[in-house]
Amino acid sequence: MTDAPMVGSMPTSAPSRGGATVFDVHDVSVHYGDFRAVRDVSMQVKQHQITAFIGPSGCGKSTMLRCFNRMNDLIDTARVEGDISYHGVDLYDPAVNPVEVRRRIGMVFQKPNPFPKSIYDNVAYGPKVAGAKGNLDDVVEQALQGAALWDEVKDRLKESGMSLSGGQQQRLCIARAIATDPEVLLMDEPCSALDPIATGRIEDLMVEIKERYTIIIVTHNMQQAARVSDRTAFFTTEVSEESDRRTGLLVEFSDTDKIFTNPADERTENYVTGRFG
Repeated sequence: MTDAPMVGSMPTSAPSRGGATVFDVHDVSVHYGDFRAVRDVSMQVKQHQITAFIGPSGCGKSTMLRCFNRMNDLIDTARVEGDISYHGVDLYDPAVNPVEVRRRIGMVFQKPNPFPKSIYDNVAYGPKVAGAKGNLDDVVEQALQGAALWDEVKDRLKESGMSLSGGQQQRLCIARAIATDPEVLLMDEPCSALDPIATGRIEDLMVEIKERYTIIIVTHNMQQAARVSDRTAFFTTEVSEESDRRTGLLVEFSDTDKIFTNPADERTENYVTGRFG
């Protein structure tokens, strides 16, 4: 990867507002062995926007999300077909270092997963491993401020990250992700284990930090997608008559207000109005 920005057709799509294209996805399918988990995904993810993936369980949202930082590489049977480019660079080119991909494209998981280390060491871990130059204290403070957590923990930095509340732990994980100075944050249902107050704080944080990051979020909470995202992708499942296996399928990708008020596909309308799913 250079230091410069690196780096099946979709049934229904609409022109995207926003800035530069960060990810350009064409006809992507993901297989686990001989099972096709998701198929024919095409979309463009724009810079400094929040893109939400919604749809019923098993429709491939998280599988697709993990394609953007090559987390599926860690699964022996996984195979990604099609093209995903990041600022015009083929993300799956053999010359591309997946470790560098994951530095530039950070990930926040469904369940808060702080390391069994101090609050300070949780945030400093990534920059240390990457051989960051400069004052680590400044890096830690900036990351915690960026995750709206500094004021709550600045006098507790030597305490265990496990001592924080669930919502604070998730913000600590966000601070840990942004400490390595990524461009993109992938969030896989980051609020599903949190109470409404903590969820509100995470949502406010996402809206605030999209000025600095491009965010893709998987969520089962349609209200959350409607509140925070600029663009929404709706996935559904196809059931094989032979094997009863479910394959995820991208139905529609458009501006969020259009998805929720005037979707182009009847399947989208049925889902967002609660008629199925």
